[in-house]
Amino acid sequence: MFKKIVVGLSLAITLVTASFAGNQVEAASYHTKAIKVAKSELGTKYKMGGISSSGFDCSGLVKYSYQKAGKNLPRTAADIYKKGKKVKSLQKGDLMFFAPNKAKTPTHVAIYIGNNEFIHSSSSKGVSYAKTNNSYWKQKYIGAKRI
Repeated sequence: MFKKIVVGLSLAITLVTASFAGNQVEAASYHTKAIKVAKSELGTKYKMGGISSSGFDCSGLVKYSYQKAGKNLPRTAADIYKKGKKVKSLQKGDLMFFAPNKAKTPTHVAIYIGNNEFIHSSSSKGVSYAKTNNSYWKQKYIGAKRI
C-alpha cells in the first residue's frame, strides 16, 4: 500500500512539474518570437498610429510583434501598461515603459532584448535599438511589465 502511495505521489509531482515547465517554455517561446518579429522590422520608419510594416509607432510595434507571437495586447502604451506583472529585474521580452518627467502614465513602450538593450519605434529613428542606460530614455523610464 505504501509503495502505491509513493508511486502515485511521484507521478503527481512529475505531472505538475512538467506542466509548470511547459508554461515557462511557452512564455519563453512567445517572448523570443516577439523579439524576432520586432528585429525583422529594424529600419521600418516611424508612423504615428502605425501598426504595420509600412510604419510603426511604439505601441504599434509592440502590439504587432506580440500578436505575431500569439499574444493580443491593447493598442496604446498606457493600456498595455495596465496588463502583465510588474518586474524589477528585466528578462528578454519584458516590456519597458517610459513617460515624460516620470509621469505615471506611460507614453512610450519598448521590448527588452537582453544585454541592456531594447527595441522600439522612435519618432527620430523608426524601429531601432537603444541602450537601457541611454541618457534620454533612462530619465523617462517608469518600469517594466512581464506579459
